[in-house]
Amino acid sequence: MIGLCLGLAGTVWATLPVPSFTLAWDHTIEKIRWEEDYRVTPHGLLLGEARVRGSGAGMEIPDGAVLREGAWHYLRQVPPLQPLRLGRTPEAGDYQLCDAMGCKPFSEWLGPPTASQPVVELWSCESDRSANS
Repeated sequence: MIGLCLGLAGTVWATLPVPSFTLAWDHTIEKIRWEEDYRVTPHGLLLGEARVRGSGAGMEIPDGAVLREGAWHYLRQVPPLQPLRLGRTPEAGDYQLCDAMGCKPFSEWLGPPTASQPVVELWSCESDRSANS
């Protein structure tokens, strides 16, 4: 089964058997929530809809965005991401991974963000349905 791997430089730290997920975080300065929906495919992570709950410094609302239920909804056309590389530091807080069961911080699988490991990558990979390590 295709799933989601979290790690760095091809080293897997955690494997999640999810077909899709939402990546969520709060902007480090403005403290405004951002969310991006992804589908996990054999070719990589496909970005679907994205949402932001406001604007501020360095947070311009994209052209074509629609305000709905308190958030700006928009689509970006990008090729499959394989991997998706994210900065992760104690000062910025943690990302959340959301699925049908709810949202959990990355620290659930990876431990808290640390200055010595400021990057994490997400990519599609083969996943054992029982894996969640």
